[in-house]
Amino acid sequence: MKYTKIPAITGKQLIRLLRKDGWVVGRRATHGISLTKNIGDRTIVTVIPDTRASLDTGTLGAIIGPKQTRLGKKRLLKLLNEYGL
Repeated sequence: MKYTKIPAITGKQLIRLLRKDGWVVGRRATHGISLTKNIGDRTIVTVIPDTRASLDTGTLGAIIGPKQTRLGKKRLLKLLNEYGL
């Protein structure tokens, strides 16, 4: 199945996709799981809610935005098409 729109994604599914993109699971907290990735000389850290419920569109947008993972919609769709949910 080829994704053209971003489907409803749970926190666990997003964590699985980010791990396939090279993100490393850091520590686990009550509010979520910390993921890190080295890009050049910088280390980017984000926290993903560890939930089985679908993430709100605002939450998902903030996570894939330029301040957290820097993925963007196109890169997320590419990961979804490559690895699926």
